Amino acid sequence: MTTTELGRALRRWRDRVAPGAAGLPAGGQRRAAGLRREELALLAGISVDYVTRLEQGRAASPSGQVVEALARALRLSGDERGYLFRLAGLVPPGPETVPGYITPSVQRLLDRLVGTPVGVSDAAMTLLVANPMYAALMGDPSGLRGFERNGVWRNFLGAPGRVRHTPEERRAFEVGMVAELRSTASRYPADPQLRRLIAELRSGSERFAELWDAGTVGRLEASRKTIEHPQVGPVTLDCDLLRVEGSDLHILVYSAEPGTEAAEKLELVSVLGIQSLVG
Repeated sequence: MTTTELGRALRRWRDRVAPGAAGLPAGGQRRAAGLRREELALLAGISVDYVTRLEQGRAASPSGQVVEALARALRLSGDERGYLFRLAGLVPPGPETVPGYITPSVQRLLDRLVGTPVGVSDAAMTLLVANPMYAALMGDPSGLRGFERNGVWRNFLGAPGRVRHTPEERRAFEVGMVAELRSTASRYPADPQLRRLIAELRSGSERFAELWDAGTVGRLEASRKTIEHPQVGPVTLDCDLLRVEGSDLHILVYSAEPGTEAAEKLELVSVLGIQSLVG
């Protein structure tokens, strides 16, 4: 199979995805009903130039991470996803690797929660997809690459995010993240990406290494979180973590009780933040 076949498949699948169905504005002059290359690049977190080269057969051997991101952005079925991996010369991820496939049912849930900040991560806490409201609240994640998309890596080795913790909350959050990651590692011991992530965290963070060596296994629990938004200031929201059995996905949902100051701030975030993302 050739990159020409890969390019044709990508163009065909891109043409069938309506922008509105992907949470993007559908206005403006369009030559086709589907996604523009720029929009596919945004949804997949890769460059427009790379999408162009893939479609034109000028780029060979995309990584598994890129193929997985394209499959999610294009809303491929399980069979189509496997076909895309094979077109790219890759073996579709097997049961020994952390699943990164957004199931149709989870995608439908995301489509219905357009006014609520929602992010979907895999079992290793790597962000797979975030809706525009999540990006407006937490910051646009489309420019994050590799381990930068992993919540554990960001909290131990990355730049500070918008969530504010008290020292006690921070300690509990770190313990929960490491315990969750260890539980995931026990389910997918042969996943090379997961093993590289853990090795980098252990070598780069004394705090992570200390918690990892403690051997705690468990789950990260939902909680209330205070987000320091650059335009509306601090907003405290309920943060619910929903787990999808079978696909081992984590759905993170932020919400506020109606009629509260937090709900008013969240509405303001939806106006200001999404405008900045699509403006």
